[in-house]
Amino acid sequence: MQNFFTALIISLFAIFTLTSCDNYSSSHRGFSKLEQIKYDGKINVLIRQGPTTYYEGANGLTGLEYDLVMLFAKRLKVNVNFIIPDTFDDILKLISKDKADIAAASLTITEQRKKSMRFTSSYQSITEQVVFRSGRKRPKSVADLVNGIVEIVKGTSHMDTLRYQQTIYPALSWDTNTELNTDGLLYLVNEGLIDYTIADSHQASAIKRYYPKLNIAFDITEPRHLAWALPQSNDNSLYDEINLFFRQIKKDKILVHLLEKYYGNTGNLSYVGNCKFRLHVESRLPTYEHFFKAEADKHNIDWRLLAAIGYQESHWRPNVTSPTGVKGLMMLTSGTAKQLGIKDRTDPAQSISGGALYFKQRLRKISSRVQEPDRTWFALASYNVGFGHLKDAMILTKKRNGNPDKWLDVKETLPLLSQKKWYKQTRHGYARGIEPVHYVENVRSYYDLLIWLTEENKIEKNVMSLKPKTSNASKTSENQALSFEPPIL
Repeated sequence: MQNFFTALIISLFAIFTLTSCDNYSSSHRGFSKLEQIKYDGKINVLIRQGPTTYYEGANGLTGLEYDLVMLFAKRLKVNVNFIIPDTFDDILKLISKDKADIAAASLTITEQRKKSMRFTSSYQSITEQVVFRSGRKRPKSVADLVNGIVEIVKGTSHMDTLRYQQTIYPALSWDTNTELNTDGLLYLVNEGLIDYTIADSHQASAIKRYYPKLNIAFDITEPRHLAWALPQSNDNSLYDEINLFFRQIKKDKILVHLLEKYYGNTGNLSYVGNCKFRLHVESRLPTYEHFFKAEADKHNIDWRLLAAIGYQESHWRPNVTSPTGVKGLMMLTSGTAKQLGIKDRTDPAQSISGGALYFKQRLRKISSRVQEPDRTWFALASYNVGFGHLKDAMILTKKRNGNPDKWLDVKETLPLLSQKKWYKQTRHGYARGIEPVHYVENVRSYYDLLIWLTEENKIEKNVMSLKPKTSNASKTSENQALSFEPPIL
C-alpha cells in the first residue's frame, strides 16, 4: 500500500510538472511582440549606413537613427542587434517578411509602402530635392531636366516622383542605378559625371558641406514624413510602445536636440569658405599637423577638433595679431598665455600647446551634467567668450524655461547678452553673445570637414571601384514595375 501511494504521489508530481512546463511554454508562445523582445533581451533592427542614419564617427558609432534606436533600446532595457542589408530593396523586403522587429532607416511614408509594412508616428519632415552642380545652368522646373542626364537609385520613392512628373512632361527620362546609393549619385553630380539626381532634403543638407559644388535646384515634392517601419501585424504592443517613445522624446525636446546635433550646422559654411578651407588644408595644415596631433594626444582630444579651433582663430597663421592684442595661431591673450606658461605666442608649437591646455581647462569647468557633444560645444563657447558669460547664458536659459545643459537652448540665449534687458540680470554683464554662437558653429563645420578629408572617403572609393556607369544603370521604360520603394538615401 505504501508503494502504491508513493507511486501515486510521484505520478501526480510528474503530471503537475509536465502541466506546469506546458503552461509555461504556452504562455511563452503567447507573449506579445513587446513581451517577447523583453524576454529575449534583444531587439532586431534593420538599418543602413549613411550620414543621416548610422556610421562610424570620430568617437565611435553615431547617426540620428543609431541614437534613436539606442534610446529606445535603453527604454526597453534590451540590447540591439543591428542588421545592415546589402541594398535598400533588402531592407523593405526583410521588414515586409517579418525578418526584423523594426526598420529604422530614414524611411519615407508612402501609400505604396503602407501596403506591405506598418509605419509608426513620424519623427522628421523632409522634401525631395533636385540637386545639380555649380557652374551649370540652374534648372528652375522639371521641364528643364528633360535635356539632362538624371539618375536615381533604383527602387526609391524618387522613382514614383519622376513617374508622376512624366505624366506631365512625357519627354522626361532618367537612369536607375543598381549599385550606388544616393550618396554615390551626389558624388557623381559633384564630379560632373551626371547632371542631376534627387535627394531628400536632410541628406542633401548633410552631404552638401562635403561637396561644395553641389547646389539645390528646387523641391520636387511637398513635405513628406520619415518614420520607422514594422511588419504588418494585429499585435499592437511594439507599435504602441514606439509611438509612446516618440511622443515622450518630442515632449522632452530630446528629438529636437538630436536633430540639432546632426543638422544644426550643415548650412553654416559658404561655398567660398568651404573651398578656401580645403585649399588651406593642403597648403598650411601639413606644417602644423604634427603639433596638433602631439598636443591632442597629451590631452586626449581629437587632433582635428584642435586644428579646427586653430583654423577658426587664425586660419593657421602663426604671426597674426588682432586689433585687441590677441595673437598667434591659437590667438591667445597675453594674460592667458602668461597663466598657461606660454612665453612666445607667435611660436606655433607653444601657441598650439597653450590652446590645447586652455581648451582642456574649459572642458573641465563644464558641469558633469552636460553630456557630449554639448559639452564640447559649451567648452568652445567658453574658449571664445569666457566661462563667466557662458555661465550667465546658462542661468538665463533656465529662467527662460530652456535646458541650461543643452547647446540648442543656450545658443538661443547667448545673443541676449548684448541686450540691456537681459545682461543687467547677469553677474558678468554685457557680451557680444552672437559671436560665440558663430564661433561654435564654424568650428563644428571645420571639424566635420577635417574628419571627412582626413579619413578614407568611402563614397568616392565605392564609386571608383564600380564598373562603368553604363553597366550599372538601366534606362527607365513606361512598363517598368514599381514593386519596391526603399528608403531615400
